[in-house]
Amino acid sequence: MSKIAFITGATSGFGKACAEKFAANGYNLIINGRRQDRLAALATELEQQHKVAVFQLPFDVRDEKAVFNSIESLPFEWKSIDVLINNAGLALGRDYFDEASLEDWNTMIDTNVKGFLYVAKAVSQLMAIRKQGHIINMGSVAGKQVYEKGNAYCATKFAVDALNQAMRIDLLRHNIKVTGIHPGAAETEFSTVRFKGDTQTASSVYQGLHALSAADVADVIYYCASLPPHVCINDLVLTCTQQADAIYFHRQ
Repeated sequence: MSKIAFITGATSGFGKACAEKFAANGYNLIINGRRQDRLAALATELEQQHKVAVFQLPFDVRDEKAVFNSIESLPFEWKSIDVLINNAGLALGRDYFDEASLEDWNTMIDTNVKGFLYVAKAVSQLMAIRKQGHIINMGSVAGKQVYEKGNAYCATKFAVDALNQAMRIDLLRHNIKVTGIHPGAAETEFSTVRFKGDTQTASSVYQGLHALSAADVADVIYYCASLPPHVCINDLVLTCTQQADAIYFHRQ
């Protein structure tokens, strides 16, 4: 029987690239996103191209009841989740601390921390029953090093890093792997969302860089998921060659 991967935030960026990568390697997929039209289009594309089964699970990870009700109501055959790619997240604004928007802060905390926790808890309970599974948490270099005007976004990704470590410890007794993936600059919709549709400012983030692509990150995630059962990569930071960490770049 084909393995099952559950991917949150699957309608764009890393999530979409992961859906394509895992489907290409024969995984059946549970895909989640808020934009139901995009979710349906992706499901059709993956089913037709890769001949896999795709179950659509549209909900907003910030909605606690929707998360738990949706996952609890999965058909029995879809509850045997082998891999969770806990990817849904965003950055909003890049402002000095005293000038930042409280609304932006709340949205990031509700999505990147609370939504992240809700999904991981619901899925880990299913994995614990089977005494197997792999949770892959999407972090960031911003969760390793704070940069100017990163404030709340960095804080949410530091939380992801801490929670990744906590899950790894607490889920040992259930034989569940937990991996943190922390990408640097990757050219996706991320910056366009962060700068609220200002494409010129968003594109300037990648100026002079051969940045990571979503497919690059998906390749690394798939590699982590494809290792033997006794091998777990606990924590992995990846950047393009021109980026050393969250601050230092060599632009050309």
